[in-house]
Amino acid sequence: MFKKILVANRGEIALRVIRAAHELGVQAVAVYSEADRLAPHVMAADEAYLIGPAPSAQSYLRADVLIEVAKKSGAEAIHPGYGFLSERAPFIQAVRDAGLVFIGPSPDAVTAMGDKTAARSRMIDAGVPVVPGTAQALVDAAEARRVAGEIGYPVLLKAAAGGGGKGMRIVASEAEIEKAFDAAGNEAQAAFGDRSVYIEKYLEGPRHIEIQLLADRHGNTLHLGERECSIQRRHQKLIEEAPSAVLTPEERAAMGAMAVAAARAVNYEGAGTVECLYQNGEFYFLEMNTRIQVEHPVTELVTGVDLVQWQIRIAAGEALPFTQDDVRWRGHAIECRITSEDPANSFLPSTGRIRNLVVPSGPGVRWDGGITPGFEVGLSYDPMLAKLIVHAPTRIEAIERMKRALLELRVEGVDTAVPFHLRVMDEPDFRAGTIDIKYLDTHADLLATEPDEALLRAAALAAALLEEERRNQRAVPRVQAGSASASGAAGGGAWRGRAGGWRGR
Repeated sequence: MFKKILVANRGEIALRVIRAAHELGVQAVAVYSEADRLAPHVMAADEAYLIGPAPSAQSYLRADVLIEVAKKSGAEAIHPGYGFLSERAPFIQAVRDAGLVFIGPSPDAVTAMGDKTAARSRMIDAGVPVVPGTAQALVDAAEARRVAGEIGYPVLLKAAAGGGGKGMRIVASEAEIEKAFDAAGNEAQAAFGDRSVYIEKYLEGPRHIEIQLLADRHGNTLHLGERECSIQRRHQKLIEEAPSAVLTPEERAAMGAMAVAAARAVNYEGAGTVECLYQNGEFYFLEMNTRIQVEHPVTELVTGVDLVQWQIRIAAGEALPFTQDDVRWRGHAIECRITSEDPANSFLPSTGRIRNLVVPSGPGVRWDGGITPGFEVGLSYDPMLAKLIVHAPTRIEAIERMKRALLELRVEGVDTAVPFHLRVMDEPDFRAGTIDIKYLDTHADLLATEPDEALLRAAALAAALLEEERRNQRAVPRVQAGSASASGAAGGGAWRGRAGGWRGR
């Protein structure tokens, strides 16, 4: 096992990785931009290093600086989290060339799955079902028009070099194809530096279901079941759950076997996710994410498997000690992404200083957060502040638990998506599990501009009671093992935290 790793990320995922490392007895090195000096992941780490100004291009995307800090700190490996450099094959190769271990798949596997058209070709060769479309990038709009006519409208134009909804256009008729082709290419160029797009049949109202994988370097590859990720806005996931409300055990086994075959086709190692479209009992490979997913906690809660710890263990050379037959699923888990966005105003980003934060707790409640009171929320990074996850014996019990937890949650200083999540938890179709990727298109009332006064009153009461209880707890004198001040980070650009106290460098 490693003695020390560097976490090349920020926010809640950096804190999540640091905690996993500490539970394995591994020291964790954090990096931070000037905007994140007082972020929770910085405070939780054993060491932290300033790597640049707030813009990610000058800090978290500086591969050379990250590798330099890893070597300077004595870290043996780098965990990328998700986003930023997590799926950049050149970064992975640079980490390896520096004599360090990348906690994740090989650059070849990332390259194979990162190019969506190449991935489609590989999956077809491996016998994995894919949505009808092209396996190569389109030459021009004329080719797009020809292929669309063959497979039938509507079709979907998609960026070959990336995902997340960038470079994606739904085309309903031939009259729209040329304009959509240009728009998708321009957006793909801006997002990924590559304007290549391909085309596939657009399925009307499928479910978005993904399969979690683990693979070690000893030839063991298995799946940990599915996650339902159908509630999306502009191709961005908002609520995830495990298991899906509709899959039968036979369908789960078939989709799991397909995902394992996809991973083996690229000699995958580590934790990864195969995303699928599911409709009327049929499923199709969509893409593979070669990293840990934002929604990984719901799988952890229903399987009892710590995915982040196993990322680290696998990278250190350990073999999985369990087989596919050992994997069991218990209960139901739901995750709500707590973002600094205003759902009543087209989910526009909200900025400001967190004045007060009351985090829900109690049975079956998990908070993966990257904020504290006083934290400044800006526009430099993704708006996700935290993830609220619950686990309960049944799906309905999980929904009720999530409602209770959302009502306890209090984030003052910025607008958040909490009111939206509360409305979804009470919506009849969601409660019945009859959802698909067009859910918000057919439930526009969930994006209501008027707040639910009853919910607001209940939330205020719950938060006030919790705050009163915590004030009473803080009034009890305690003995502290040590204290820390942020001044160390501003001085020498690095500090040593946890048991060692602060030491400026």
